Amino acid sequence: MTETHDTAVSPGGRPRVVLGVSGGIAAYKACELLRRFTESGHDVTVVPTASALEFVGAPTWAALSGKPVATDVWSGVHEVPHVRIGQAADLVVVAPATADLMAKATHGLADDLLTNTLLTARCPVVFAPAMHTEMWEHPATRANVATLRERGVLVIEPAEGRLTGKDTGKGRLPEPDEIFETCREVLARGTTSPDLAGRHVVVSAGGTREYLDPVRFLGNRSSGLQGYALARAAAARGAEVTLVAANVALADPAGVKVVRVETTAELRQEVLAAAAAADAVVMAAAPADFRPVTTSEAKIKKAADGSAPAIELTQNPDILRELSADRVHPGQVVVGFAAETGDASGSVEELAREKLARKGCDLLVVNDVSGGAVFGSPDNEAVILAADGAAVPVPRGSKTVLAHVIWDQVAARLGRDT
Repeated sequence: MTETHDTAVSPGGRPRVVLGVSGGIAAYKACELLRRFTESGHDVTVVPTASALEFVGAPTWAALSGKPVATDVWSGVHEVPHVRIGQAADLVVVAPATADLMAKATHGLADDLLTNTLLTARCPVVFAPAMHTEMWEHPATRANVATLRERGVLVIEPAEGRLTGKDTGKGRLPEPDEIFETCREVLARGTTSPDLAGRHVVVSAGGTREYLDPVRFLGNRSSGLQGYALARAAAARGAEVTLVAANVALADPAGVKVVRVETTAELRQEVLAAAAAADAVVMAAAPADFRPVTTSEAKIKKAADGSAPAIELTQNPDILRELSADRVHPGQVVVGFAAETGDASGSVEELAREKLARKGCDLLVVNDVSGGAVFGSPDNEAVILAADGAAVPVPRGSKTVLAHVIWDQVAARLGRDT
């Protein structure tokens, strides 16, 4: 399953997706995942287990997919469904994937249509686990997950939150929208080849706030979209991802640990802590360069004479330079971002080259933000400058495309040290 899959499509030109649904209470959420696939033009065959049909009936799956539901190996035997469905698929995603289903997949058991499909599939396979925390943390489950990942299966880390009944903890099915985004990335790449498997990466995203008083702050226009695209892409490539998010109103990417912060001091603390065990750190966040020397405990009032208050500022720590100078271990790759506009002292690239040397990082992703470009947009274009003098231009496209080019560059550098 680690080889790139030459994507075949259905006669109508639509990618063929098999949605496997195993018997967990989260099966109802797979309905929303199915809707996302069908509405975005995918040809979806739903293969529920017998237990899954206890939670959501076959008519629901048929209505949402627009196709008959494949429920057992005895229906349409002349078409050999236990072999044909897996052979024809461009992607198999199992959501939810229970502990039982993953155990069967690990050991090659094939006692129903879904497990037969998993054995015959030669396309990328994605599992979105959902179960109680104790089941997820059990040594048997952890061993099965490790084996599946070694074989090239993308097993998404479950989310933390409310489980069945009053229980809370890790084991919650990631949000369907985020599972869909991960699957879309896997389909676009045509592989779940885990070139970042076994790697821990840290990504920062968003813009920090430096408070003047309880209601006012100094900030910037960073939306966090590029950082989130980087985190999602890294997870899709098998990495353990910690995302340090500053003031971002976006859904948590599937399989990513999210740490939320507000100020530059908080961002620095969390990034440095996570970087201690990281193979790569990508500083996509926009930390404020300055902060007020003092913060008023009460809202600053307007002066009767119309004068404005004088605000004394001091520089914030340079997190990127600190990361680059104090690497936890040899071979750690550090990536920075630079939003430049160019001025009388130099062009965008000239200023970026100076910043790359000053910061000491391995790669610097340079955005020309003249006229407010990039901020809040789903698209981006950049030049990735390397400390060794290389430059990789990335033409305008989705922030996801740029994210994967960045990880390509990171993975190549990590490979030099393994």
